[in-house]
Order: sequence, then structure tokens, then C-alpha cells
Amino acid sequence: MPYLILSDIHANLEALHAVLDDARGRYERILCLGDLVGYGADPNPVVEWARSNVDVIVRGNHDKDCSEAGPLDHYRSIAAVSAVWTRGQLTASNIEYLRALPRGPLRYEGIDLVHGSPADEDEYLLMESEAAAIRPYLETQATFFGHTHMQGGFLVAPRGVRELIPESFQLEPDYFYLLNPGSVGQPRDGDPRAAYILFDRDRGLVEFRRVEYDIETAARKIRQAGLPEGLALRLAVGG
Repeated sequence: MPYLILSDIHANLEALHAVLDDARGRYERILCLGDLVGYGADPNPVVEWARSNVDVIVRGNHDKDCSEAGPLDHYRSIAAVSAVWTRGQLTASNIEYLRALPRGPLRYEGIDLVHGSPADEDEYLLMESEAAAIRPYLETQATFFGHTHMQGGFLVAPRGVRELIPESFQLEPDYFYLLNPGSVGQPRDGDPRAAYILFDRDRGLVEFRRVEYDIETAARKIRQAGLPEGLALRLAVGG
């Protein structure tokens, strides 16, 4: 069963369309690791697309915070401003959908889906030491996570952990894998192209992919919405 695995779309419709065009005909189901909204200027179109097309999804921190009325003091100012704006834009039915998203980890056909980590949905997995610390929580060979906006992941072996280079490979027996597709809508690994994974579960094949998209249009929409300039500028640098 081939899957298209996405994360951190962040209301970037142009990036989402580019990914779907690039992956067309190469998957049967779509799995999403959360953060449909926040930062970008198209929260409703992205949520409505997810409602119609995504087979399995877990919530991200922006999905949670943009659909609730709680405080945002745990966010940096630029993220808090975008969350408040997104709250004001979302339709009632899209808010209800975001509020009902399940919390990870979510088991699906032999793999685990999380937003941050299997231990904490809001935890960032950035370093090998952090991946090693969650080894007791790994129950399936492949766990897909997002949140960091950095494509790659970790191989967890009996004698240690090593960072994975985002390239195509086949899962090997006796190892655990933490796999991050990267961000569709706001990469932060220095590569501005939209990021995603194609995963063939039956053959254990993982393909990390990147695709260029219309950054200029996405940035213009952010400016026209009155969102912070930094949210537009960062798209072009992937940071």
C-alpha cells in the first residue's frame, strides 16, 4: 500500500498543490501528521481539502491552538499573531473539524503517526540524543513525525542512534525508524521547496521528496492578509 505522507502544511495552498501534482498517481492513501493551519494565508481551503482527501490525520499544535480560545503565551509573537488571525478566519465547521482531530501517537496499518514525538505531541525531535531518549516509546518499526519542519529522521539501532540523510532507502529488519517528511508549507532546513514522503508499506520503501512551488504567490497572500512580513520572507529561504 503506497502512502503520501504530509506534515506541517500551514495553510500554504500553493505548496500543497505542488506536492499533490508531483505525487500524482504514486499513492493510494494520504496520511497527515498535523499542522494544517497557522502561518499561511489559506487556512479554510487547506482544511477543506484535508476533510475531503486525507485518510488519516493527527492534530498538530497549531491545529489545536488555532481552533481554541486559550492563551498563546507559549508562542513567539509572530506565531501568536498568525494564530489569532487564523482563529478569525476559520469557518465554524472547520474549527469543529480541527478540534476533533485525534492526538498522536495513532497506530495505522502497522505504523505510528505523531506530530511531535511518541512521548509528547508537542516535543521537538531534533538531535540524536532526543531520539534515543524516546526509544522505550517506539512500538512499530516506522514512526512518522513532523513538527520540526526539517526533512529526515533517525535510525534507532540496538547500539545507538544515527541521523538519516533524506534520500530513498528500504527499511531494514531489527531497526526502528523515526521518519520526518519535512514541512509542505514552511520548510526550515534551508531548502525552500515543499517536502513530503512517499512510503510503500508492503515493500518497506521510503522516498523523501522535494518540489518547487509558487513561493511568490504564497508570500503575496500573506502580505495581503496583513500577516507579519517575516512569515512571507521566510518562505524563500526555507528557514
